[in-house]
Amino acid sequence: MESTFSVLDWLLVASYFVFLILLSWKKGWSSDNEEEFLLSGRKVTLPAFVATLVSTWYGGILGVGEWSYQFGISQWLILGAPFYIFSALFAIFLAGKIRLNKALTIPEAIANRYSERAGRLSALPIFILVSPAPYILMLGLLFQFLSGGDAPFLFYASLVALFSVLYITIGGFGAVIRTDILQIILMFSGFIILLLFAIGTFGGFGELSNAVTDVHFDITGGNSLQYILVWFFIALWTFVDPSFHQRAAAAESPETARKGIFVSILFWIGFDFLTAFAGLYAFAILGAGLEQPVLAYPMLAEEILPIGLKGLFFVSLLATIMSTLDSYLFISGQTLGRDFLVKYFPKTNPNLLTRIGILISALLGILLIIIYPSVIDLWYVIGSVFIPGLLIPVLGIYLQPFKLKNIFVIGTMVGASAVSFFWLILGTMSPDQSVGYAFYGVEPFYPGLAVAILIWLVGRGEDEEPSS
Repeated sequence: MESTFSVLDWLLVASYFVFLILLSWKKGWSSDNEEEFLLSGRKVTLPAFVATLVSTWYGGILGVGEWSYQFGISQWLILGAPFYIFSALFAIFLAGKIRLNKALTIPEAIANRYSERAGRLSALPIFILVSPAPYILMLGLLFQFLSGGDAPFLFYASLVALFSVLYITIGGFGAVIRTDILQIILMFSGFIILLLFAIGTFGGFGELSNAVTDVHFDITGGNSLQYILVWFFIALWTFVDPSFHQRAAAAESPETARKGIFVSILFWIGFDFLTAFAGLYAFAILGAGLEQPVLAYPMLAEEILPIGLKGLFFVSLLATIMSTLDSYLFISGQTLGRDFLVKYFPKTNPNLLTRIGILISALLGILLIIIYPSVIDLWYVIGSVFIPGLLIPVLGIYLQPFKLKNIFVIGTMVGASAVSFFWLILGTMSPDQSVGYAFYGVEPFYPGLAVAILIWLVGRGEDEEPSS
């Protein structure tokens, strides 16, 4: 199915991009204050905190559509519940402590707690962990669909990525927050409109339940317990995700950080309701066997929405993805520039290095999707390799039971990630491709985490003073 976008629909999309520029321009280019540029002066209020966290953490909207179209309400259990739980634990145990910590970034916090070398080394896996590549890829696919396939998705992906570089290098984290306030409004309004038209077109719950399969209303989606548990481990990503840390650090108070996360969880539950049932209606209206299930939402909108509202819905999809793209671009840029390159360019303004890092991050993201054009695989590989090495060192900054002696920190980051990467390679080379990346039936995340736990058991504790 090709898109039949009207002039009005395209005008709405163009207006959205204009608004992004206008919102980002407010702060200007000139600020040299690091705390202002990176954390908006640590003055982010509760509404702004919720808007930026909710919109940023939901960037994989096309992947969510693919899942709900194929597996229905299991989206709540597998893609939702693990992240609700670990977000709540983050709020209880970490958010307030991160706000009180003077460090502006995770690598800086690692450097202050353990050693300068450990902090600088951690910047590299964190830079990759928040790669914008999956979101650049999704935007490329979406614009290719809208244009009817007139140009390769890489062309559109590159344009949108470089556009994002423009507006976030202008306004810093303040630009991210201001645009996220617009984008959370667009997210919810677009999917509410889509769901209302789907109900009006096809019918209510009774008609829907008769049109989908038993799997769609199975809370497990037909998946095994072992597979479901894997997603709970993947949700540990929450504890090391720099966007969570950045927003907690930027909140106006520890209480704002904690309360903001709990309010965000309620918004995620509500948005998951909209997206799950939109996926069910996509299956009911479009039928089984879509050639590209990842485009279930765009195809449903193409089928049922009138001119104008169709454009508004596509703007909501763009907003959902762009809100994560701009945040991850900004964080990866600051991680590379401020936390890694500054060691080698000590006389250069750190904010300038962050801006250079943002551009490098976008270019590397474009390169990654050329090499590896799969959103789900990018998430899986990056998370499986780097989370095991970062998890315990990051938790050890704030929680006494996870503290490591300095001499073991670099070994944990390098050793655990190296084992996961090696296991990933073995799984990739396995002649039994039905197991994906698993080697001997074991996912690469687990051996890496096992190594990290073993090192922690040997090296747990605290040195008298951080080494340098």
